[in-house]
Amino acid sequence: MRRAALVAAILALLVQSARAQDVLTETRVTQFGAWLETASATLTIDGSTDTEVFAPILEAFAKRVPDVAIRYREITTNELYQLAESGCSGSAPAADLVVSSSIDQQVKLANDGCAQPNHSTQVQALPAWAKWRDEVVGLTYEPAVIVYNRDLVPEAQVPHSRFDLIDLLRPADNPFVGKLATYDIELSGVGYMFAFVDAQQATTFGRLIEAFGRNKVVATCCSAEIIDEVASGRFLIAYNMLGSYALARAADDRRIGVIAPTDYTLILARAALIPKRAQHPELARQFIDFALSEEGRRLLTESGLIVPFDDPAPSGLVASGEVPTLRPIALSPALLIGLDKQTQENFLALWRSSLGSAGAEVR
Repeated sequence: MRRAALVAAILALLVQSARAQDVLTETRVTQFGAWLETASATLTIDGSTDTEVFAPILEAFAKRVPDVAIRYREITTNELYQLAESGCSGSAPAADLVVSSSIDQQVKLANDGCAQPNHSTQVQALPAWAKWRDEVVGLTYEPAVIVYNRDLVPEAQVPHSRFDLIDLLRPADNPFVGKLATYDIELSGVGYMFAFVDAQQATTFGRLIEAFGRNKVVATCCSAEIIDEVASGRFLIAYNMLGSYALARAADDRRIGVIAPTDYTLILARAALIPKRAQHPELARQFIDFALSEEGRRLLTESGLIVPFDDPAPSGLVASGEVPTLRPIALSPALLIGLDKQTQENFLALWRSSLGSAGAEVR
């Protein structure tokens, strides 16, 4: 009987592992802190943030819990969401903490009962837009920006707003045909969210995606790779990139210019969520509280994940003479609208028809 139970338990673990691998097509695992063999516990954090960018705060937290091993798994946003869903249902092992830039998917996980709260003083001190039910907690402050190649785009043509960008793309003989990039919103969770929020924020969205289609925009993944290709000259302009990555690159590469659109600049708070099946929820809460502490805010700012728009303006932004209107994306049930199945299908159909009919490239 015991042997049969043991075999059944092993088979169940193998099935869970196989299901997790079905979800994950690309992941990178990095360990911080204590050795796994000697650790009193292993804190597993699944996140969409590039490991190099997130490493400083992970290393600092590891020093605070020296007997804990920390496994950080870098996963793309849509796969991160699918894996968290599987962890919620019990069909795959759950992480202890999920940190994603696709904040609408984080809100949906919490709405579906897949999260547990953190009622700490640090969370309570956050502004209302940066938390939801104490289950989805915003850790960062990142603008969505326009990135361009400073060597190849004349200063007079640099678009400082969506209106400028639409005007720039209007002439049939403009030099940006095939040289524009943005997220493939069918593959990128944060790309879809930015596009859907854009559609809600302004009347320019329809004209903008029509201009993208007419000028053969390249829809692809992901921020770091797109910015690389702007630097190389493959793309001249990239729209709705994460400012944290763009400004970090601009600091080391003079070819990269970064614009916070003056009509409005969306602000993203990368969100943390503790899964309901987390094995070490208290360690996860400790990490969130550390990230919200004075030291944590300093580390996130130094890593570029908090972009302060006070005086002076963020280093690396190309000044336009106008102060951009900042619009934080609130962590709220309003984000669920874009994830409604019918709404999502309709929005993606609009996106495909606007881009695909004019020969835009999706790769």
